[in-house]
Parts: sequence; C-alpha cells; structure tokens
Amino acid sequence: MGNINIVLGVIGFDCHSVGNKILEHFFTEKGYSVHNLGVMVSQEEFINAAIETAAPIIMVSSLYGHGEIDCAGLREKCIEKGLEDILLYVGGNLVVGKTPLEQVESKFRKMGYDRVFGPDADLEAVDSILRVDLKEKGFSL
Repeated sequence: MGNINIVLGVIGFDCHSVGNKILEHFFTEKGYSVHNLGVMVSQEEFINAAIETAAPIIMVSSLYGHGEIDCAGLREKCIEKGLEDILLYVGGNLVVGKTPLEQVESKFRKMGYDRVFGPDADLEAVDSILRVDLKEKGFSL
C-alpha cells in the first residue's frame, strides 16, 4: 500500500507536534506513504502537497482549540484547485471548551470534512475507516 499518499500536518498557528509524530509513525507502519508537513501549516501548503503527491487524503490536526477558524474554507479551496474528491480528515481539540464531540463533528462536517475525530481517537479505528473511505473512492488496498 505504499503507493497511497497521506498529507498530514498541524494547521494554523498550532505548534503541537507530538500527536503529529505519532500519526506519522502509525500510518507509515500501516503501509501508507506519509508526507508530514509538520506544524503551523497553512491551508495552501496542505493543498499544494496533496497536488504534488497525488494524495487522496489530507489529515489535519489541531490541538490548540482554534480549528474552527483555521479549518474553515479548506474544502472550497480544495475544489478550486481541482481536488473535489479529496478526503478531508480532521482531528484533535478542535474547539475551545468542553463541547460534545457530536456537536464538533456536525460543525466540521458542514465545513466539508469527511471525518472528524476527537483528541482520544482510536488510531486502529481511524485506519479501518480510512480503508473503507479509500475503497469507496476506488483505491485498491
């Protein structure tokens, strides 16, 4: 499966890097080609990397609570650049305060994200969901 590229990074002004490294290691171990953009990544950097690597998925992390601001408009920018079919996953502490995950998920789905995960997401479950989503997009795993 090394031919399936994942673009991964921490969006906005967020400099939390530990979870990002865990995701990189986990998905690399699962056989994906992970392109980790690191921290403080702009929406344009995510999009450009997805285009350059022909990645079918962008995984956005945000832990400092401003994900709602940083992530708004990414789906529209992807469409503008010809990436209307790209999978957008987002996870972490996406909003300030103790908002139930269902409310956060609803908010981000309305913004065009395919999957929304909390900070304690089970990575094995995320991988299983990703495999289903990729198969639906026509990728052979």
